[in-house]
Amino acid sequence: MNNIALITGATSGFGKAIAERFAAERWNLILTGRRKDRLDALEQQLRDEFGIAVTTLNFDVRSLEECTSHLEQLSHEWRAVDVLINNAGLALGRESFVEGSIEQWNTMIDTNIKGLLYISKIVAPWMMERKRGTIINIGSIAGKDAYAGGNVYGASKAAVDMLTRNMRIDLLPHGVRVGQIAPGAAETEFSIVRFSGDEQKAAATYHGFEPLIAPDIADAAWFMASRPAHVCINDMVIMPTAQANATSFHKE
Repeated sequence: MNNIALITGATSGFGKAIAERFAAERWNLILTGRRKDRLDALEQQLRDEFGIAVTTLNFDVRSLEECTSHLEQLSHEWRAVDVLINNAGLALGRESFVEGSIEQWNTMIDTNIKGLLYISKIVAPWMMERKRGTIINIGSIAGKDAYAGGNVYGASKAAVDMLTRNMRIDLLPHGVRVGQIAPGAAETEFSIVRFSGDEQKAAATYHGFEPLIAPDIADAAWFMASRPAHVCINDMVIMPTAQANATSFHKE
Protein backbone atom coordinates (compact mmCIF):
# COMPACT_ATOMS: atom_id res chain seq x y z
CA MET A 1 0.00 0.00 0.00
CA ASN A 2 1.16 3.55 -0.72
CA ASN A 3 2.14 5.89 2.08
CA ILE A 4 -0.82 7.41 3.90
CA ALA A 5 -1.43 11.03 4.93
CA LEU A 6 -4.30 12.09 7.18
CA ILE A 7 -5.31 15.71 6.59
CA THR A 8 -7.89 17.53 8.71
CA GLY A 9 -9.90 20.42 7.33
CA ALA A 10 -9.30 19.19 3.79
CA THR A 11 -12.28 20.77 2.05
CA SER A 12 -10.70 24.15 1.25
CA GLY A 13 -7.63 26.35 1.50
CA PHE A 14 -4.42 24.82 2.80
CA GLY A 15 -6.02 21.45 3.49
CA LYS A 16 -7.29 20.98 -0.05
CA ALA A 17 -4.00 22.13 -1.58
CA ILE A 18 -2.03 19.79 0.69
CA ALA A 19 -4.29 16.90 -0.30
CA GLU A 20 -3.68 17.64 -3.98
CA ARG A 21 0.09 17.91 -3.43
CA PHE A 22 0.35 14.57 -1.64
CA ALA A 23 -1.98 12.93 -4.15
CA ALA A 24 0.36 14.07 -6.93
CA GLU A 25 3.09 12.11 -5.14
CA ARG A 26 0.81 9.06 -5.18
CA TRP A 27 0.09 9.00 -1.47
CA ASN A 28 -3.19 7.53 -0.29
CA LEU A 29 -5.25 9.95 1.76
CA ILE A 30 -7.60 10.12 4.72
CA LEU A 31 -9.42 13.43 4.47
CA THR A 32 -11.62 14.97 7.15
CA GLY A 33 -13.97 17.92 7.00
CA ARG A 34 -17.36 19.26 8.03
CA ARG A 35 -18.73 19.82 4.51
CA LYS A 36 -19.65 16.44 3.07
CA ASP A 37 -20.40 17.74 -0.42
CA ARG A 38 -16.91 19.19 -0.73
CA LEU A 39 -15.31 16.06 0.74
CA ASP A 40 -17.13 13.86 -1.77
CA ALA A 41 -16.14 16.11 -4.67
CA LEU A 42 -12.49 16.19 -3.59
CA GLU A 43 -12.41 12.43 -3.14
CA GLN A 44 -13.70 11.91 -6.68
CA GLN A 45 -11.29 14.49 -8.11
CA LEU A 46 -8.22 12.93 -6.51
CA ARG A 47 -9.18 9.39 -7.43
CA ASP A 48 -9.86 10.35 -11.04
CA GLU A 49 -6.76 12.51 -11.47
CA PHE A 50 -4.16 10.52 -9.55
CA GLY A 51 -5.57 6.99 -9.20
CA ILE A 52 -4.98 6.90 -5.45
CA ALA A 53 -7.09 5.45 -2.64
CA VAL A 54 -9.01 8.04 -0.62
CA THR A 55 -11.03 7.65 2.55
CA THR A 56 -13.18 10.58 3.68
CA LEU A 57 -14.47 11.17 7.21
CA ASN A 58 -17.21 13.75 7.64
CA PHE A 59 -17.09 15.15 11.17
CA ASP A 60 -16.25 18.20 13.30
CA VAL A 61 -12.87 18.07 15.08
CA ARG A 62 -14.36 20.06 17.97
CA SER A 63 -16.17 16.93 19.11
CA LEU A 64 -14.04 14.31 20.87
CA GLU A 65 -16.83 11.78 20.39
CA GLU A 66 -16.93 12.37 16.62
CA CYS A 67 -13.12 12.30 16.32
CA THR A 68 -12.98 9.03 18.21
CA SER A 69 -15.88 7.26 16.51
CA HIS A 70 -14.77 8.16 12.98
CA LEU A 71 -11.06 7.46 13.37
CA GLU A 72 -11.54 4.25 15.33
CA GLN A 73 -13.65 2.86 12.49
CA LEU A 74 -10.61 2.87 10.20
CA SER A 75 -9.26 -0.55 9.31
CA HIS A 76 -5.85 -1.71 10.53
CA GLU A 77 -4.49 -1.03 7.02
CA TRP A 78 -5.67 2.59 7.06
CA ARG A 79 -4.31 3.20 10.55
CA ALA A 80 -0.77 2.93 9.19
CA VAL A 81 -0.68 6.74 8.92
CA ASP A 82 2.73 8.04 7.86
CA VAL A 83 1.89 11.75 8.11
CA LEU A 84 -0.77 13.56 10.12
CA ILE A 85 -1.41 17.15 9.09
CA ASN A 86 -3.42 19.03 11.70
CA ASN A 87 -4.76 21.71 9.39
CA ALA A 88 -8.34 22.26 10.62
CA GLY A 89 -8.54 25.76 12.09
CA LEU A 90 -10.03 29.20 11.67
CA ALA A 91 -10.02 32.82 12.79
CA LEU A 92 -13.16 34.73 13.67
CA GLY A 93 -13.37 38.50 14.15
CA ARG A 94 -10.86 41.34 14.44
CA GLU A 95 -12.35 43.20 17.40
CA SER A 96 -10.55 44.12 20.61
CA PHE A 97 -10.85 41.31 23.15
CA VAL A 98 -13.18 43.46 25.28
CA GLU A 99 -15.59 43.58 22.34
CA GLY A 100 -15.04 39.99 21.22
CA SER A 101 -17.66 37.30 20.92
CA ILE A 102 -17.36 34.52 23.50
CA GLU A 103 -19.05 32.18 21.03
CA GLN A 104 -16.35 32.94 18.48
CA TRP A 105 -13.66 32.49 21.13
CA ASN A 106 -14.98 29.05 21.98
CA THR A 107 -15.14 28.06 18.33
CA MET A 108 -11.49 29.04 17.77
CA ILE A 109 -10.25 27.39 20.96
CA ASP A 110 -12.25 24.22 20.37
CA THR A 111 -11.09 23.92 16.74
CA ASN A 112 -7.55 25.25 16.77
CA ILE A 113 -6.40 23.71 20.06
CA LYS A 114 -8.74 20.97 21.21
CA GLY A 115 -9.34 19.56 17.74
CA LEU A 116 -5.61 19.27 17.15
CA LEU A 117 -5.21 17.52 20.51
CA TYR A 118 -8.10 15.11 19.96
CA ILE A 119 -6.85 13.99 16.56
CA SER A 120 -3.22 13.74 17.66
CA LYS A 121 -4.04 11.76 20.79
CA ILE A 122 -5.79 9.13 18.65
CA VAL A 123 -3.31 8.97 15.76
CA ALA A 124 0.03 9.36 17.59
CA PRO A 125 -0.19 5.91 19.27
CA TRP A 126 -0.59 4.31 15.83
CA MET A 127 2.72 5.94 14.84
CA MET A 128 4.35 5.04 18.15
CA GLU A 129 3.52 1.40 17.57
CA ARG A 130 5.29 1.51 14.21
CA LYS A 131 8.18 3.61 15.57
CA ARG A 132 7.83 6.18 12.80
CA GLY A 133 5.63 8.94 11.49
CA THR A 134 5.42 12.70 11.08
CA ILE A 135 2.96 15.16 12.60
CA ILE A 136 2.70 18.59 10.97
CA ASN A 137 0.69 21.24 12.79
CA ILE A 138 -0.51 24.28 10.85
CA GLY A 139 0.15 27.30 13.05
CA SER A 140 0.36 30.98 12.12
CA ILE A 141 2.56 34.04 12.41
CA ALA A 142 -0.25 35.18 14.73
CA GLY A 143 1.00 32.60 17.24
CA LYS A 144 4.45 34.20 17.27
CA ASP A 145 3.80 37.92 16.83
CA ALA A 146 0.91 39.91 18.36
CA TYR A 147 -1.19 42.38 16.41
CA ALA A 148 -4.29 44.48 17.08
CA GLY A 149 -7.42 42.36 16.93
CA GLY A 150 -5.47 39.09 16.99
CA ASN A 151 -6.10 38.29 20.67
CA VAL A 152 -7.84 34.90 20.99
CA TYR A 153 -6.91 33.68 17.51
CA GLY A 154 -3.27 34.55 18.23
CA ALA A 155 -3.48 32.85 21.62
CA SER A 156 -4.86 29.69 20.03
CA LYS A 157 -2.02 29.59 17.51
CA ALA A 158 0.55 30.32 20.23
CA ALA A 159 -0.84 27.21 21.89
CA VAL A 160 -0.23 25.29 18.64
CA ASP A 161 3.34 26.58 18.65
CA MET A 162 3.98 25.37 22.21
CA LEU A 163 2.07 22.12 21.75
CA THR A 164 4.25 21.35 18.73
CA ARG A 165 7.38 21.74 20.84
CA ASN A 166 6.02 19.62 23.68
CA MET A 167 4.65 16.92 21.38
CA ARG A 168 8.08 16.67 19.78
CA ILE A 169 9.64 15.97 23.18
CA ASP A 170 6.95 13.46 24.19
CA LEU A 171 7.25 11.54 20.92
CA LEU A 172 11.04 11.75 20.65
CA PRO A 173 11.67 8.24 22.10
CA HIS A 174 9.21 6.75 19.60
CA GLY A 175 10.78 7.96 16.35
CA VAL A 176 7.88 10.29 15.54
CA ARG A 177 8.75 13.70 14.08
CA VAL A 178 6.69 16.78 14.96
CA GLY A 179 6.90 20.12 13.20
CA GLN A 180 4.93 23.28 12.56
CA ILE A 181 4.26 25.47 9.53
CA ALA A 182 3.44 29.06 10.51
CA PRO A 183 2.20 31.05 7.49
CA GLY A 184 1.92 34.79 7.18
CA ALA A 185 -0.68 36.49 4.99
CA ALA A 186 -2.22 33.90 2.68
CA GLU A 187 -5.18 34.44 0.35
CA THR A 188 -7.64 31.59 0.94
CA GLU A 189 -11.16 31.35 2.36
CA PHE A 190 -9.55 32.17 5.72
CA SER A 191 -10.29 35.90 5.59
CA ILE A 192 -13.80 35.40 4.21
CA VAL A 193 -14.56 33.26 7.26
CA ARG A 194 -12.87 35.74 9.57
CA PHE A 195 -15.01 38.59 8.27
CA SER A 196 -18.23 36.54 8.42
CA GLY A 197 -18.54 36.18 4.65
CA ASP A 198 -17.77 39.80 3.75
CA GLU A 199 -15.73 39.21 0.59
CA GLN A 200 -14.98 42.91 0.12
CA LYS A 201 -13.31 43.17 3.54
CA ALA A 202 -11.50 39.91 2.95
CA ALA A 203 -10.11 41.09 -0.40
CA ALA A 204 -8.95 44.39 1.14
CA THR A 205 -6.68 42.39 3.48
CA TYR A 206 -4.45 41.53 0.51
CA HIS A 207 -4.64 44.80 -1.40
CA GLY A 208 -1.34 46.22 -2.61
CA PHE A 209 0.89 43.17 -2.26
CA GLU A 210 1.13 39.56 -3.40
CA PRO A 211 0.12 37.21 -0.58
CA LEU A 212 0.90 33.55 -0.17
CA ILE A 213 -1.45 31.07 -1.80
CA ALA A 214 -2.47 27.63 -0.60
CA PRO A 215 -0.05 25.67 -2.85
CA ASP A 216 2.86 27.52 -1.21
CA ILE A 217 1.96 25.93 2.10
CA ALA A 218 1.26 22.58 0.44
CA ASP A 219 4.80 22.58 -0.98
CA ALA A 220 6.16 23.28 2.51
CA ALA A 221 4.14 20.41 3.99
CA TRP A 222 5.45 18.06 1.32
CA PHE A 223 9.03 19.19 1.95
CA MET A 224 8.68 18.49 5.67
CA ALA A 225 7.07 15.10 5.12
CA SER A 226 9.54 13.94 2.48
CA ARG A 227 12.79 14.54 4.38
CA PRO A 228 14.92 11.48 5.20
CA ALA A 229 14.00 9.72 8.43
CA HIS A 230 16.90 11.30 10.35
CA VAL A 231 15.76 14.86 9.49
CA CYS A 232 13.01 16.72 11.35
CA ILE A 233 11.94 20.21 10.27
CA ASN A 234 10.86 21.68 13.61
CA ASP A 235 9.40 25.00 12.50
CA MET A 236 8.81 26.77 9.21
CA VAL A 237 7.73 30.42 9.25
CA ILE A 238 6.64 31.31 5.73
CA MET A 239 5.82 34.87 4.68
CA PRO A 240 5.08 36.72 1.48
CA THR A 241 8.14 38.67 0.36
CA ALA A 242 6.11 41.83 1.04
CA GLN A 243 5.58 40.90 4.72
CA ALA A 244 8.30 41.13 7.40
CA ASN A 245 6.25 40.22 10.47
CA ALA A 246 2.61 40.17 11.56
CA THR A 247 2.16 43.91 11.01
CA SER A 248 4.91 45.10 8.61
CA PHE A 249 3.96 45.09 4.92
CA HIS A 250 5.34 46.75 1.83
CA LYS A 251 2.35 47.68 -0.31
CA GLU A 252 2.39 49.25 -3.76
